[in-house]
Amino acid sequence: MIEPRDELGTAMTDSAQRILLLGSGELGKEVAIEAQRLGVEVIAVDRYSNAPAMQVAHRSYVGDMRNADFLFSVVERENPDAIIPEIEAINLDALFELEKDGYFVVPNARATWIAMHRERTRETLARKAKVPTSRYTYASTPDELYEACEKIGYPCHTKAIMSSSGKGSYFVRSPEDVPKAWEVAKKKARGSAEKLIVEEHIDFDVEITELAVRHYDENGELVTTFPKPVGHYQIDGDYHSSWQPAEISEKAEREVYRIAKRITDVLGGLGLFGVEMFVKGDQVWANEVSPRPHDTGMVTLASHPTGFSEFGLHLRAVLGLPIPGEWVDEYRLFLLLTPAATHVIKANVAGYSPRFRGLAKALGVPNATVRLFGKPEAYPGRRLGVAIAWDRDVGEAKRKAEMVAHSIELRTRSTNWHSQDYEKRKHLI
Repeated sequence: MIEPRDELGTAMTDSAQRILLLGSGELGKEVAIEAQRLGVEVIAVDRYSNAPAMQVAHRSYVGDMRNADFLFSVVERENPDAIIPEIEAINLDALFELEKDGYFVVPNARATWIAMHRERTRETLARKAKVPTSRYTYASTPDELYEACEKIGYPCHTKAIMSSSGKGSYFVRSPEDVPKAWEVAKKKARGSAEKLIVEEHIDFDVEITELAVRHYDENGELVTTFPKPVGHYQIDGDYHSSWQPAEISEKAEREVYRIAKRITDVLGGLGLFGVEMFVKGDQVWANEVSPRPHDTGMVTLASHPTGFSEFGLHLRAVLGLPIPGEWVDEYRLFLLLTPAATHVIKANVAGYSPRFRGLAKALGVPNATVRLFGKPEAYPGRRLGVAIAWDRDVGEAKRKAEMVAHSIELRTRSTNWHSQDYEKRKHLI
């Protein structure tokens, strides 16, 4: 693990600090931008060329990160100070081997291994961290899935054991939905669906993400700092809008910090963690954890000071640099600059070379902006950008972000690559 640091070198020289991004999507792109601002050398890796983070990195590699030989060859060539996994499709055995060889895997190989598998995650939350979760069980066959849903009770949620962004998940309202839940897990999971987890449905008031960051303070002591909880809602299991601060009670907020601290202490290492939770009144349940910046945390690009978004916080922690905070009773807090909100810009059509229209109207909204991720290909449901707005009132920030997102229109080249025609499609809410 990185030690506390008081010095940085210069990119592209023999004094450089290097970070290696395994996965180069929109979240990795923001980490790369923060690294560039501090003179840190960035190497981006993904399965396809011209991924968002590659567009702002010093160097990039294209390959299958599930292939251990490919990972070893890139790491040995680049000799990074930190290896930062950003996606699930990575050879986990290779990460453990690299860690044994002395490389710093963020936050550590074990935490990455746990968070990429829902059974390991849930057992860590419930049994190791001993925090409240919804009731749950597992199923490996259609018959077992039916029995599991009956045991947990309807409605309930079924999820592929390894996946992300809601792929392979289903909301089961009655026994008639069980066959469809099995089919969705098998066909749409991004990872493994050899087993499903069945979770109790919590009738929550709001779903939140706590962006807890483990880092060294100015005295070189390892501490955990807590930004304000981020509220969000999903459509089809994928984040659609987020805002900060979440509108929860003071008692619930303290419980959020307590739960996040227990979970991140168990996982260990350095860096920012996105701890997902459900909140109802003063009650809080842990749901999942991501050992890296979280998509809902893009709101911090507006709500936090420049350089201290979730991406800046993650990078500082990874490099061993201090992060300012303020102790409030037993918790160290990172205070909000302004209430803010995000709303996604998604494709509803497949094609290449996306173009975005309506920017004059969108960018004419006061205290609002957009981030276009630069993904070279669109397909229905793919997140291509995000609208960000800020205001003294979080409700007004939400309204502005939604208005800006809905002002954007998408054009793509036809999925038939021979065609030069463009088709115009309105952004799908």
